[in-house]
Amino acid sequence: MRIDLHTHSTASDGTDTPAELVRGAAAAGLDVVALTDHDTVGGYAEARAALPEGLTLVTGAELSCRLDGVSLHMLAYLFNPEEPELARERELVRDDRVPRARAMVGKLRDLGVPVTWERVAEIAGDGAVGRPHIATALMELGLVDSVSDAFTSEWLGQDGRAYVEKHELDPFEAIRLVKAAGGVTVFAHPLAVKRGSCVPERTIGELAAAGLDGIEVDHMDHDGPTRARLRGLAADLGLLATGSSDYHGSRKTCSLGEYTTDPEIYGEIVRRATGAFPVPGAGG
Repeated sequence: MRIDLHTHSTASDGTDTPAELVRGAAAAGLDVVALTDHDTVGGYAEARAALPEGLTLVTGAELSCRLDGVSLHMLAYLFNPEEPELARERELVRDDRVPRARAMVGKLRDLGVPVTWERVAEIAGDGAVGRPHIATALMELGLVDSVSDAFTSEWLGQDGRAYVEKHELDPFEAIRLVKAAGGVTVFAHPLAVKRGSCVPERTIGELAAAGLDGIEVDHMDHDGPTRARLRGLAADLGLLATGSSDYHGSRKTCSLGEYTTDPEIYGEIVRRATGAFPVPGAGG
């Protein structure tokens, strides 16, 4: 089985619609794909309706968190999307995205960058507006060569010249909320240092003690030594070690299935979940 547990659609900051994403996953030879848009479950219905036969959909979300001034992301799988407390927190994060993006555009304009809010909103479309949409606008202006190049101190990275904080969950609270909604939590790209500051390894241990289920080990932002280090840490802490592409369509260079999760690890994620169940494709 080929299993990719971290992808994004136009419901947040990907460039493929949910329907295009699941069809692309099948074409890429995946057996299982997780839709994990940022702080939203808005792509679920379209993905389910288009799900090709032979492909299983895992519903999820990537939750925006912050601890001691460091931004981190928590992948949540197979939770009940209607559980009110978690739904309310996702809504708070989403509601803060537009004023935050507008503030970042304002900072860029103060720096002399001729980016406009209208263009950023047009790039985002119906998705939850975020930094990748602003980064795309910077690419169009020729100021960066890629979306990743905009996530630096020069532009939109943590402590960057145009960075603005947003409402984010405490990760310990995120774990509690996801568990209460019957879901499973995996710390996304925990040592992706190119994105900015990362929490220390002792914090990962504290999150594990609080109920964290796993860490994303095999990821494009982790080099070989980092992956080996994280795999050892997962073993020491009794955490599941996952792998995934973090696919964003044409917005990033990674491809569907570039990194995958071991079938036994996937089976354990499904076994632990009680809020929702994987959806088998019926030829949509």
